[in-house]
Amino acid sequence: MDFGIKGKKAIVCAASKGLGRACARSLALEGVDVVISARTEGPLMETADALQKETGVTITPVVADVTTDEGRAAVLAVCPNPDIVVNNAGGPPPGDFRDWDRDDWIKALDANMLSAIFMIKATVDTMIDRKFGRIVNITSGAVKAPIDVLGLSNGARSGLTGFIAGLSRKTVASNVTINNILPGPFDTDRLTTTLQAAAKNRGLSVEDVTAERLATNPAGRFGQPGEFGDLCAYVCSAQAGYLTGQNFLIDGGAYPGTF
Repeated sequence: MDFGIKGKKAIVCAASKGLGRACARSLALEGVDVVISARTEGPLMETADALQKETGVTITPVVADVTTDEGRAAVLAVCPNPDIVVNNAGGPPPGDFRDWDRDDWIKALDANMLSAIFMIKATVDTMIDRKFGRIVNITSGAVKAPIDVLGLSNGARSGLTGFIAGLSRKTVASNVTINNILPGPFDTDRLTTTLQAAAKNRGLSVEDVTAERLATNPAGRFGQPGEFGDLCAYVCSAQAGYLTGQNFLIDGGAYPGTF
């Protein structure tokens, strides 16, 4: 299936590894020129080189922290008028809410709520003018089923979800869609960190906690980043113009609810 986005320009944030990299790869395989950002230069440059060699499209790396005004400005200076934006940022650390002060909460909001809102603010109007735009926010399955040790993430990402619910209905008439993809457990560094924290809190081994988590997932496994990236590419496709304001949960069936 041709997704109809060959030659478009995309920004994918926090894309040196994990789900961000997977999204950049899937878009690049569709012929999209991609600007990727991350804070750490080495892995970012390695990813850019690997994706460009594999896909043949232009992959432009920008070393930047998109949770800051300066970082977003650096990315937008390279690609001021993207057709596609994939908002992504590393999640805040797990822990107990009793240990978090105001600074911890502000950092979480900057990373997992406000950075996406300000990136949208900087790009959505030109998308509306061109009558094409696809904005995808990588949030978390914890928006639907909160994880106790990820309280900072639960709160910040839920705030972004509420904001998107309103804005996305105002842009779709101009063929600009805004959606969220909610990953469950995927085989990434972030999952490893979460499992380690859970093991520490419960006094168990990481192996035991991992086995327990696998046993409770109907798929019997963790997701592979490429599965997530391909879903992102479809949500960004020309065919997806009638999808907006949605929360696409991809978790192997782990969430037990009907809605």
